[in-house]
Amino acid sequence: MELKKTSGILPYLRRGLLKELLQKKKIVKIIEAHNGLSAIIANNIKESYQDEILEFDGFWVSSFTDSAAKGYPDIEVIGLESRYETIRQILNSSNKPLIIDGDTGGEAANFEYFIRALEDMGVSMVIIEDKKFPKRNSLESGTIQDQEEPEVFATKIKRGKDIQISDNFMIVARIESLISGSGLKDAIYRAKKYLMAGADGIMIHSKQRDPKEILDFAREYDKLSRDLGFRKPLVCVPTTYNTITEDELVDHGFNIVIYANHLLRAAHKAMKETASIILKNKRTFEAESMCSPVKAVFKDVGFLDVKEKDLKYIKGPTKVIIPAAGSDQDFIIPKGMTPLNGKPVLQRQIETLNNCKIKDIIVIRGYGKEEFSMGGARYIDNDEYEKFYILYSLFKAEEEMEGGFIFIYSDILFNDQIIKNLLSTKGDIILVLDNSYTYHKHKIDKNLELVLTKNKPSEQTRDLYQLENEIIRIGRSINMDMADYEFTGIAYFSEYGVEIIRKIYNECKLSHKGKFHEANSFENASFIDLIQEVIDRGFRVDILEVHKGWFEIHNKKDIEIAERLI
Repeated sequence: MELKKTSGILPYLRRGLLKELLQKKKIVKIIEAHNGLSAIIANNIKESYQDEILEFDGFWVSSFTDSAAKGYPDIEVIGLESRYETIRQILNSSNKPLIIDGDTGGEAANFEYFIRALEDMGVSMVIIEDKKFPKRNSLESGTIQDQEEPEVFATKIKRGKDIQISDNFMIVARIESLISGSGLKDAIYRAKKYLMAGADGIMIHSKQRDPKEILDFAREYDKLSRDLGFRKPLVCVPTTYNTITEDELVDHGFNIVIYANHLLRAAHKAMKETASIILKNKRTFEAESMCSPVKAVFKDVGFLDVKEKDLKYIKGPTKVIIPAAGSDQDFIIPKGMTPLNGKPVLQRQIETLNNCKIKDIIVIRGYGKEEFSMGGARYIDNDEYEKFYILYSLFKAEEEMEGGFIFIYSDILFNDQIIKNLLSTKGDIILVLDNSYTYHKHKIDKNLELVLTKNKPSEQTRDLYQLENEIIRIGRSINMDMADYEFTGIAYFSEYGVEIIRKIYNECKLSHKGKFHEANSFENASFIDLIQEVIDRGFRVDILEVHKGWFEIHNKKDIEIAERLI
């Protein structure tokens, strides 16, 4: 999911959105937000389900989550100015309607000022509960839940309705009879009183794990509405009776469902777990997979400059790193310098990259390094190529990785469309995988680098595109009949992707003993061994699926084939 900073909306336009939604939708879905960042996330999150795009319709600014986020209990101790600041953060970070948890509403005179302030800010609805000030949170067992006299509370509603200016602003009465133990009959009695006083709807609250008592209320509310000759929206908050679905709530006459505290509770759990992991390990590395990248947070809150915002949709890494230090007994000169129709493989790679407007190309040379004399690339020497393998060569260019890079094997040909598509994909670590392997599985004399993915490849033969898919295993020992893709030898690492592989590589270099995935030691590890370690540590590795468009020079027979292809 890609998030973005939302554009603003004028208060009078936002204020009317909730009434419009109530007219158009069977049920309006509201989720809690407790600060600007949670509002950005909730405002932009979308999920696809059965050809329908699902999203939340608006926000609930809860007194519980607002108080908890500031380190206070939910006992109406947070002042109005502090509440207003939270509301402003959410308004500035979203373009959807807001429903405010108004607690008891305070004294009737103070409630009037509260209403006018909320109206001016563009809030659509306030919900106040019929408890005596100062209230106690309804979900906490063992607390005294004193309800206000219904006539007193009804008067407060009437005064609020009389002072409001906009027809689009709504005051909803929250009935606590099921919480206090007064029962269904008292709840319906109060509902009638509050509706007659001008309430724009009723919220019925319950802390039972079974939804039976709120469904009983809904049936009685329907009867009451028929007796009154009008029906106002019915609101519920299924925090404890959380097995009931939105469809079931619609069937029982509910118009608004509020998911009242889940974002704060999720953040609370994640923060505790992350803090514990850091304490236990005396460092932050193990906690990284639980955290969003810093840059992702920067994007969501609009911290990046214009250039970085442009790169949000089209990545443009300026560097390519090509490890070419190894030797092959079948080749007298480095494979990357093997001529194909008179032009070395490396020169063809450089020309293709230049066509994609990539000019900064770093080549790590070792065996036959004197052969690497062509322009268009910078060279780094690995004089220990016989002792250490490709992973060591790659990290000879560790300082060049800053800001992100494309990794390419030195013995492959590829078309420029693969690189162009790779630059436009989204992800921190992306491997280019060939789906044609699935159509042409056969025993060959090459030790292929095969891949298993979370989702199977499409049966359709397409050109170049990115699928929503991720790698679960990569290696040469994967059963050829089970593999989903072949790795092409091309990969992309964002700035955060570089951070991941650098930390893993340097940690393993210092402390790893024995076999390392398919290698007999870390010193002899391959690139794909590192990728498997990244996956095993819980980091996501995405794919760019291609259908051919590349060719590997594995042995001398491949030279003839490549020259024909060229």
